[in-house]
Amino acid sequence: MEVNNLHLIEVSADLAGERIDRFLALQLADLSRSRIQTLIDEGYISVNDLPCGNKKDLIKAGDRICVITPDAQPLDLVAQSIELDILYEDQELIVINKPAGMVVHPAAGHRDGTLVNALLAHCNELSGINGTQRPGIVHRLDKDTSGVMVVAKTDRAHQSLQGQIQAKTARREYLGIVRGVPKSETGTIDAAIARHKSDRKKMAISTDGRRAVTHWQIQERLGNYTLVKFELETGRTHQIRVHAAHMGWAIACDPVYGHPQKEFAQYLSGQALHAWRLTFVHPLSGQVVENTAPIPQGFAKLLAILRRR
Repeated sequence: MEVNNLHLIEVSADLAGERIDRFLALQLADLSRSRIQTLIDEGYISVNDLPCGNKKDLIKAGDRICVITPDAQPLDLVAQSIELDILYEDQELIVINKPAGMVVHPAAGHRDGTLVNALLAHCNELSGINGTQRPGIVHRLDKDTSGVMVVAKTDRAHQSLQGQIQAKTARREYLGIVRGVPKSETGTIDAAIARHKSDRKKMAISTDGRRAVTHWQIQERLGNYTLVKFELETGRTHQIRVHAAHMGWAIACDPVYGHPQKEFAQYLSGQALHAWRLTFVHPLSGQVVENTAPIPQGFAKLLAILRRR
């Protein structure tokens, strides 16, 4: 096995008692906590010459920790010439406006035609932190959710952007049309989300889940529908869709957490949710970068219809 980096760390008495993943994230600035957890799962981290078995293991004074960072594996994905709507691009990152209907990264049933396939054709290099199937992907959008996404070209940019999302300093704002009428003008939904117990393709509110926080504000009342701005504090799978349904006003046309609403099928292939604006600090320059993705045509048509009712 070829190795890019090998780190040998001995735990001092003043740092004993900490979880190993947290300890290493502080010691190794180039590795995110999630990356360290992946290395633990894959057997690349050992303690006193024995494989680390759990990210929650507590370190002790005198422990000798070995961390191996393996070379990135060559991608087995096919680069495809697919047109991208680029909002911003430089040597470190690229910001795109993802169309509804495009899958972000390959998975079962979607081996090609994804955003990753398109990025591989457009960019010479992408960050390899997320592995061979998800190069450069810092965060994701559901297949039928349109809007702004940032993709890292370098590992340095990936670490910075991922850190900003985890620290809640990156601002992710969405626009959604909900089927229902919220009573107040603004609010916060703080409800943990976990995998649905009987339907593994869905997520659900659960006390056993991970904390999920969504802030919302009404933009326009449209009879029995409402245009709402959502801002993510956390980023759980299907978070806005699950939270909106939990409040009793599911995202319009959501076939999983609401109703397909066939009367609007000609305008939208799925839920009326759009990642509208993304704001973050540039990993290299330190300048604030703000990108807004225009409302897609189908979403705009649905809004126009609801305004005429």
